[in-house]
Amino acid sequence: FLPWLYDHTKAEIWAKAREARVLCGPLFTTDELFHDPHFRDRGFWIEAETREMGSFEIPGAPFKMPKSPWRYRRGAPHLGEHTAEVLAEAEKPRRLPDATGKALSTPELPLGNLRVLDICVVWAGPFSTLLLGDLGAEVLKIENPFMMQPMTRGTIARPPKLPPGALAPMAGAYPRNDPAPRAWNYNPTFVQLYRNKKSFTVDIRRPEGRELLRRVIEKTDAVVENNATETMEKLGITYDWMRSIKPDIIMLRIPAYGSTGPYNQARALGVHLESVMGHTILRGYADLDPSTSTPIYSGDYLAGAQACLAVMMAAWHRKKTGEGQLMELCQAENAAAMLAQSFMDYSLNGRVQERIGNRSIFGHAPTNTYPCKAVGPTEDCGDRWISIDVTTDEEWQALVEVMGRPVWAMNPEYATREGRLAEHDEIDACISEWTADKDDYELFHQLQQAGVPAAPVLEVSRVYDDAHVQRRDLFQPQTLYDDVGTYRFATPFYRMPATPITVRQPPVAFGEHNDYVYRELLGLSDEEYQAYVDGGHVTMDFDPSVP
Repeated sequence: FLPWLYDHTKAEIWAKAREARVLCGPLFTTDELFHDPHFRDRGFWIEAETREMGSFEIPGAPFKMPKSPWRYRRGAPHLGEHTAEVLAEAEKPRRLPDATGKALSTPELPLGNLRVLDICVVWAGPFSTLLLGDLGAEVLKIENPFMMQPMTRGTIARPPKLPPGALAPMAGAYPRNDPAPRAWNYNPTFVQLYRNKKSFTVDIRRPEGRELLRRVIEKTDAVVENNATETMEKLGITYDWMRSIKPDIIMLRIPAYGSTGPYNQARALGVHLESVMGHTILRGYADLDPSTSTPIYSGDYLAGAQACLAVMMAAWHRKKTGEGQLMELCQAENAAAMLAQSFMDYSLNGRVQERIGNRSIFGHAPTNTYPCKAVGPTEDCGDRWISIDVTTDEEWQALVEVMGRPVWAMNPEYATREGRLAEHDEIDACISEWTADKDDYELFHQLQQAGVPAAPVLEVSRVYDDAHVQRRDLFQPQTLYDDVGTYRFATPFYRMPATPITVRQPPVAFGEHNDYVYRELLGLSDEEYQAYVDGGHVTMDFDPSVP
């Protein structure tokens, strides 16, 4: 395999992978992504300008809304440019809504009148509907008992019980390390994304399943999907079909590379999007190969957050105009916008940014992650580290005082940021020697009290037990289905006292709300309902044929 790779360019390899529908993604540098024909063809780049720097290109719209389009209206303002306008507007009298003097006994949630159909897989789509559900939308998750979607409720339906550590945590960290009879209800890839949702089962590939979907669409406000391109078309579940059922329907599609352009058929998971958007090549240490970087999936969650915003914006537009619309959020484009400063640098200066480890892109110095007193071997997560980011000369002096004014730190060259940047490696070595025998948490508090930005580097278990995190109740008890037990899982991160955002539904079991959807929402007769039961649509288990 490797000799074949060495004989082909990454462009050739990716073209063959796309043709074969193989998951793959090249590691683009900033300039390669900037000039790539796919994103050029899609009109992703837009021209921006400032009076000082002139014109340059930056990432454009994070998603496309044809009925209420995003547009670049003006460049970044000068400091204080609009102060007079803002103050003049603030002086105008405003009419406030009449206060009733009564508090609502049951505060209405922000999206309490919105029903969303979730036809999503993996993480990006489900994260968007998770946020919508947290904000009060009724999210109906449609699931097929004859197909297991990849990385949505796990990797296989009935995994064997294996020793701890035999599987990656995200693939098999089951409660008590026991998959139990219905592993799909408590796989970690599922529980993190399926609170505040309702689940119903139906095989929409069959005519009667498609008919049930039609009836659900009639009562739905918005549909969100992030399947591989053409999946929905092959099923006949298109926006035009939905609009023929409900003219004001909102549909959001979240494809990896968009529905147009040379890469529109390319399949991807988050790790491939990280590569294409230029993030993988910018992460890690300059002296190490990019393959040493741990895979991350930030693009999924960036897409999910923006997708939630897109649905809310479309719902607002529909409330004002009565219009629904078909929207598209290209995950690669949305994620690339996170690195706007690197693209600006290339557009303005022709400079291709490279990996800088834990150094600061803003020129702070010293900035790095430094070793602290270990409590055990590294392979058991016993190593300890602290991140320190000195952003000003005053913070440097504060750090010097905390360190006890060592001789090396009194070098007058270090009094300025420029001097510290010039000797960053030497300063890092000295700080590392000082931090090496100190407790990371104690040093964190000591530095914070002195006004020096710092924080301990925590692995997951220490985040879970962190006093600050516990005080904020980020993790709260949630009871899993099938009497599997009650565990502390992440909860909504919104804090809205007037409309409290809570866990109204713990991670939803497969088909848990079949009765609600079939009988209460759609009003099926006993005979109709039984026909779906007999056809295997209504169930809380995957069919035995599903591996």
